[in-house]
Formats: sequence, structure tokens, C-alpha cells
Amino acid sequence: MYSPYDFKEQDAFDFARHVHAETNIRNGELFFKICPYCNPKPTRDNIKSFSINLTTGRFKCFRASCGVQGNMITLAKDFDFSLGNEVDEYYQPKKQYRKFKKQEKPIEPKPEAIQYLESRGISEEVAKEYEITVQTDKPNILVFPFYDEKGILQFVKYRKTDYDKEKDKNKEWCEVNCKPILFGMKQCKDFTRLTITEGQVDSLSVATAGISNAVSVPTGAKGFTWVPYCWNWINQFEEIVVFGDFEKGHITLLDELSRRLKITVKHVREEDYKDCKDANEILKKYGKEQVKACVENAVIVPMKQVKPLSSVKNVDIFKLPKLQTGIRQVDRLLYGGLPFGGVTLISGKTGEGKSVLASQIMISAVSQGYKCFAYSGELVDFQFKNIMDFQIAGSRHIFEYQNGWGDSAYNISETNRNLISNWYDDKFWLYDNSVIENDEQESLVAVTENVIMQYGVKVILLDNLMTAIDLEVAYGSDKYERQGLFVKKLARLATRHNALILLVAHKRKNNFSTNENDEISGSSDISNLAMVTIAYEKNNEIEQSQRLCKVSKNRLFGKTETKGYILDYDEKSKRIYGQGDDLYVDYGWNKDRNGFVPINEETPFV
Repeated sequence: MYSPYDFKEQDAFDFARHVHAETNIRNGELFFKICPYCNPKPTRDNIKSFSINLTTGRFKCFRASCGVQGNMITLAKDFDFSLGNEVDEYYQPKKQYRKFKKQEKPIEPKPEAIQYLESRGISEEVAKEYEITVQTDKPNILVFPFYDEKGILQFVKYRKTDYDKEKDKNKEWCEVNCKPILFGMKQCKDFTRLTITEGQVDSLSVATAGISNAVSVPTGAKGFTWVPYCWNWINQFEEIVVFGDFEKGHITLLDELSRRLKITVKHVREEDYKDCKDANEILKKYGKEQVKACVENAVIVPMKQVKPLSSVKNVDIFKLPKLQTGIRQVDRLLYGGLPFGGVTLISGKTGEGKSVLASQIMISAVSQGYKCFAYSGELVDFQFKNIMDFQIAGSRHIFEYQNGWGDSAYNISETNRNLISNWYDDKFWLYDNSVIENDEQESLVAVTENVIMQYGVKVILLDNLMTAIDLEVAYGSDKYERQGLFVKKLARLATRHNALILLVAHKRKNNFSTNENDEISGSSDISNLAMVTIAYEKNNEIEQSQRLCKVSKNRLFGKTETKGYILDYDEKSKRIYGQGDDLYVDYGWNKDRNGFVPINEETPFV
């Protein structure tokens, strides 16, 4: 297999400079004072815990709580480190974002911007520091320029100061095709403490209170597309203070950031909000000192591994969020769909359609707003995408033609292919099987957890078990031990991040058990650790195009259906459907996106 990259010793030293690491050389290894992944505070125990082999380019962290390992390609991806244009493009092609015209001098706030911000309690000094202005021809449109840590304009957001929910479509919007970053990165002065708010007016309120290093997320509490682009920068801080909106007894941003960031995360105490929603409301009602007290009195997020039993809330399991499979009979049996926080097994014999069922569930996940990640050990990337493209398109957007051999074949127009690809954008990621040729590959579990943390992925497909464990560090020669440990890791990962992991597994070729869960090939731990097990297979009593779908295990509810349901398969669209399902369901890939405005060639507010 072609590989454009050969390790050079200089690459290791260049990477060390890239992450500002203190290093020394010993026995052919470049040792780092602090691991760039886990970034522990330096102590006698963890100094020089990370190293890069200067012969092979392999790296590893010696701390048991981290243990990350890989090669220079891994480091290039994780830390946005360049190994040359050809290598970068081959291993990590990047989305091209809008490049704004370079500002010759700081933006001078217009009087209308200053006046509005002062009405919100924000000082003119802060307005000038953060370069807040209004559009030239629309003084009621506030402009927030997002500069990165190098002072380069990357993102622009607008806010209507006289918003009327009865008349106006949007209160806030942003320029399309901009790199999502944090607002206020340029204005940060050091890497001690970083305060993160939900809105730009809130971060300006924190700055007005005299707190340095105040930033805000670009697209609200549910938007975390900025994380991959700010990952290296934000992990340099000693601690993070989450100053989200306080709503219904919950602080926005807190759960997601405390889960995904590897540094100390604190949050504003509930009592310090004083019945207010956010930093700006506190500023207007109680003044600068209270806003400052909110940040100064912030408390660390408690240990996730320990909690008092009395604090566990009663939960109605019927109301828990679930992923609808898109197949009504299966969703009804599961009381709404597949539960998050565990592993769902999809089992069946080779060639009977397990992968097709799994990919259709993933499409249903994307259509419900969940971000997804998939590993396919049997299909190359274009084969995997082609199946999903057909399922997404549906038979109405698939045309039949005669191929070069005179046989009937199906295809999708290039225009619709592009629309479908746009629909995937920032929603679906695929494991790249071509990245590493000869070197030991990075743990699939580690890759999966990284995409969960950095991209906010909630639904994962691993197809299939036998090829997936080949990407794990060998636990010995016993394959059953390897299988069991691998599934244990997946179950813990799903629980820790409240994610849903679909694991495709083959059934035994020869089996004499009457228990469906015992038919899965391999270790008994596989079925024992699964929250849900779905069997999908042929049956001599049904049509060739049909399959029998059974739910043989449901740990959440205890209800199973051993008789199963008969599902049909449409050859043209590759869709699976049952009684009462809409074969022609439209996933919305051909609909325009809302909430953005076209960008101009010139910066629109200068």
C-alpha cells in the first residue's frame, strides 16, 4: 500500500517545539517532561512519562491512567501538526473554511454598538478590546468578530439588537463556511484560568467584571463543533471555569465540557447565580463584584467515579432517550428504540445483511440529530459510503440503466451524491483503514473515545467484532480473552459517555444451543456485556428477500421477542422495512440548511 510518509528524526523534534515541550534524549528516545495528551501537573512520579522513539517514530505515555500510544501520523492528527503538505492531505484532508481579509488595524466600534452594550452593563473599554461593532448599513445588527489565538479572523456572528420574535426569523446567525472557534481567544492573556460562557454578551460581562481570559462558544450550548479546532489551545490552561446559563437547576455546557476536556474543570456555584440566568443578568442586577465572585468561588466538578447512593435520582426508564431504529416493530418492542449507555449486538450469519441493517440504523441516527462514527473491517471506504448513499437517497432518487455488459444496474446522480455528502458533513466520521501500513495501529477503543470527546459523537458502529479486535493491543494468544476484554472496554466506554455502540458479530457456523445469546461466535462475555442483542437472519419459511429479526436480549426492560418479526429488503434502495414502515421516507438530505447567510468576498462590516 502506498504511503507518502517516512519517519525522520527531525519530525520528533519539530513536534516537541510545536507543543512547546521540554525534552531530553536518552537511549534513542526523546523524553517529554509532560505528556501532551494527559498533561499532568509535573511531579516526581510523572516527569519524563512520554517519549518518542527516534528510530521508529512510535510514541507512548508511561502513565497507567493515560497509556496513549501511536506514531507521528497520530500526533499530526491529534495536535494539528504538519508533516508536509503531501502527507497532511493524504492522511488528514481538512475542510476548507472561509479566509477573511486580513485586518490592517483593529476594528473601531461604532457608537450604536457601544450604546447597546452599555445598556447591557458592558463597558466601552471592553467593547473596544473585543472589537464589537455594527454593520455599516444596519446599525441594529451587532457584529462579533472571532479571532483565533494568533489574531486571525476566523468566524463572524451577528445579533439583532431589536429582535422581535413575532416578526424576525433569527435573533442570531453567523457567516457560512467559517471555522468554528471560541470568541475571545485573541484577548486571552495567559494560560492560567479560562472562563467559558454560552453567549458572547456573557463573556463580555465577565471581562467587564475584571476577569481576564473570558471566552464564549460560537453557536450556543448544544454546538461543540469548535472543540477539534480549539483542542490544543484550550488544553494548555491550568483550569476551566464553566459559566453557562443556569436553567432548570442545570448549568449548560458543564456536562459536555467536563466529559470531553482533560484538564481541571470548575463551575460557578448554583447559589452564586442568585436566581439569575447568566453572567449578563447577574451583571445588570448585582454588579461587577458578584460576577467576579461567581468566577472566583467556582468549585471543581466532583469525582465522577464516586457518588453517594442517596444522590441517585429515580428515573422512568420508559422516558430515557433512545435511538429509533426506523423499523416500527423493533422500536415498539424496545419501547422507543435502542438505549444509550451500552453495547447493542447485531448478530447473524455471514452474508445475511447485518451490515445493511446496521448502516440503516446509523442513517436513522443522523436524521435524529446524533453525530456518528463507524469502523468497517470488511468494506473499503467507498463501498461503505455507497451502501449508505443508496439507503439515504431512496428509490425515488435512484435511476436504472444498462451497464456495459447489458445488465440492469442502479445509480444516483452526481448532483444528489454531492447533496448527500453535504448532509453527512460534520455529522458522520469513518475510521480510516489506510492510514498506517506497517506500524502497529492505534487502539480502536482509543480512537473511538477520541472522536466521542472531540467531535461529540453519540452513536458508534463497529463492523465487525473479529476485525475490530485486530486493531487492539494483543492481550495474549487466547482469542476469547481478547474478545472479552475488548467488549468490556466498549461497555465501559458507552457507559462513561452515555453513547450507543452497535457491534456486529457473527453467529457460530455450527451451534446446538437453543439460547439465541449463546449462538454468537466467541467469548460468552460478548453477549453477557451487551445491553441489547438483535438477531438478523434468513429463515427457510420466509421469502429470499426477507429476514427474521429477533430481540433476544433487552437488559433495560427485560422483554424479548424470540419469535421475531419478518422484515423486507428493497434491492433498489437497499432499505430494510417492516409492516407499517414507509419505504420512501425522506431523510431531508435534499433540503437547504437554515440559519446561515451567504458570505461576501469582502469583510461585510469593515
